Amino acid sequence: MLIIGIAGGTGCGKTTVVNTILNELPEGEVGVISQDSYYKDTSHLEYDERVKINFDHPRSIDFELLESHLKELKKGNSINQPVYSFVKHNRTGDTINTKPRKVMIVEGILILSHAEIRDLFDIKIFVHADSDERLIRRLKRDITERGRDINEVLMRYQTTLKPMHQQFIEPMKEYADIIIPNNKYNTVAVDIVKTIINERLQ
Repeated sequence: MLIIGIAGGTGCGKTTVVNTILNELPEGEVGVISQDSYYKDTSHLEYDERVKINFDHPRSIDFELLESHLKELKKGNSINQPVYSFVKHNRTGDTINTKPRKVMIVEGILILSHAEIRDLFDIKIFVHADSDERLIRRLKRDITERGRDINEVLMRYQTTLKPMHQQFIEPMKEYADIIIPNNKYNTVAVDIVKTIINERLQ
């Protein structure tokens, strides 16, 4: 099994890169795991307390569960991925049964910040985008898809998102095998990744 980690700041275009890779590969050969599914269970907290959690800090991620799931997939076993609600700021209680594939893509802003997870990746990719671009994308997504208030999004960006990016995400570039600049779409880097995957699938 080939495991690819795709990291980068919020709104940098990770999902676009993942979808571009998936669109040109045989269906059913590649699986995707999102870090967003592995936010820690916050059922013990009231909603008002959950809203205050810094979700851009590595502490908010259940890396132990993600690590154990990746190891199970490597052994050829299926896993039950948690389902996370951005509206409730908590897991829903549902799970998604995920079967091992020849290639597994793990994507998320903080996946390169955890050494044990990093060690499980055969290829580590960092998607880089201009901070203004990322803020605009985050605003659009959080307001339209996640029902957030614009003031809440801007406050979160200034108080947690930006400092967390500078502290935990940007420094992770040094661990990347490939850095994809996403300010103008970089087809060369994506083509290299697709070539590596295709070789593994043959």
